[in-house]
Amino acid sequence: TGKPMTQLPELAAIQLNDTHPTLGVPELMRILIDEEGLTWDEAWATTTKTFAFTNHTVLPEAMEKWPVPMMDKILPRHMGIIYDINLFFLQSVEERFPNDRELLRNISIIEESNPQQVRMAYLACVGSHKVNGVAAIHSDILKQTIFKDFVRVQGEDKFTNKTNGVSPRRWMNECNPDMSRLITEAVGDRSWVNDLTKLKALESKVDDKDFRQGWWEAKQKNKARLAEYILATTGIKVSPNALFDVQVKRIHEYKRQLLNILGVIYRYHRLKQMPAEERAKELHRVVVFAGKAAAGYWVAKQVIKLINSVAEVVNSDEEIGDVLKVVFIPDYSVTAAEYIIPASDISQHISTAGTEGSGTSNMKFVLNGGIILGTVDGANIEIGEEVGEEQIFFFGCLAHEVDDFRHYLRFHQPKPDEALQAAFDMIQSNTFGDAHIFQPLIDSILRGGDVYLLSVDFPSYVEAHKAVEAAYRQHDDWVTKSILSVSRMAKFSSDRAVQEYAEEIWNIEPVPVGKITV
Repeated sequence: TGKPMTQLPELAAIQLNDTHPTLGVPELMRILIDEEGLTWDEAWATTTKTFAFTNHTVLPEAMEKWPVPMMDKILPRHMGIIYDINLFFLQSVEERFPNDRELLRNISIIEESNPQQVRMAYLACVGSHKVNGVAAIHSDILKQTIFKDFVRVQGEDKFTNKTNGVSPRRWMNECNPDMSRLITEAVGDRSWVNDLTKLKALESKVDDKDFRQGWWEAKQKNKARLAEYILATTGIKVSPNALFDVQVKRIHEYKRQLLNILGVIYRYHRLKQMPAEERAKELHRVVVFAGKAAAGYWVAKQVIKLINSVAEVVNSDEEIGDVLKVVFIPDYSVTAAEYIIPASDISQHISTAGTEGSGTSNMKFVLNGGIILGTVDGANIEIGEEVGEEQIFFFGCLAHEVDDFRHYLRFHQPKPDEALQAAFDMIQSNTFGDAHIFQPLIDSILRGGDVYLLSVDFPSYVEAHKAVEAAYRQHDDWVTKSILSVSRMAKFSSDRAVQEYAEEIWNIEPVPVGKITV
């Protein structure tokens, strides 16, 4: 353009997606100083106006730290720039908060460990003009914990929230054509695909008998389609007439797939204790898992092993039959998700309170007429606020209670709830194969401090499932919940999220591109 490099922020905005791309900050400084000839102050002003930083989780994997000796060897110029960024930042803080050495130590980009570490989240924070979390509770937790001292130093206005969203083009129109046709019928045209506020029109159809029947049939068709996919990919035959209970996401301790499979084991235990005539009255349920574990994440892989071992036993038990089926769909992908998400009756979003940044699969499931069973965490909270808490099944402790529970469990070893102990007993009696394989998972709860509070939340988790079953048996009420939930989900469109970033962080205006056809 021929414009001076100091005008870069007027033409470009760079969003740091977690700490992984944070080297962009010293790299832009290097380019502006070494190649473009700007002074340090000019380069720093340009850099900080250009970058903004999104944090997605408070967990350690998003708080990258890199050893200074390694960076000195591989990227010596960048390391030198990071040292200077840190020095000038700490000098500015010292001027405003003289002699507060603890504050300087707490906010230093260089952690004084052995060896020293570069705290990439702090570098991203210092090098950006805005920092945001991805759900209201997550953004509040960031300001109260990880970035508490930065809020004090840099001001609360720098820290904001941008709740995630998902694309209605793919996650409704593309993957759920039958439901989409019904929405188009209710709205009157297809404009809703680019404006989810028009989903409100569904509320006027909630008592329309024909519409309700079409809505139910669309869900059943999606379940039949998923049943075919499950048979093709796993060889397991499931009935579309069962309640489809789904948890699909990255396999991680905080997302608590272990809580889910322990609940399944307890359900299996209960069914085995029942006389046949009582078992025949039980609501049939298909429990679907999918997701991938990081290559070196041993605990997550053990959870996958347990799920598959339980599935093998349950699915071959002739006494149980179709009353309970357990499925782990391999090789989770967008394609698999397009089969799974439109077919859920309930989906589980059960992270320990305060650990999930936002989650987006929760949004996808509800936008496809599914109901959430979840903890008071991440975007679950805002979904509950939008759709109404009567359309969601909450359970578990709250974020502000977690530290006290963790402290208690670290220094005490309370006996587990009877239901949880029954699940442990089934595992330890070799019901699902060699118990020694799974003992470390049990020990993480009983002897490892139960960091993710499975023992705390298990009783309310079991009760939440009972509430789900009672609600599902009330067919008309369930259809109402499903329609109303979709009608109130406009907030969770990626269009809204992108518009907020554009207006409040990137400072860009929309540009007309002609009529868009879908």
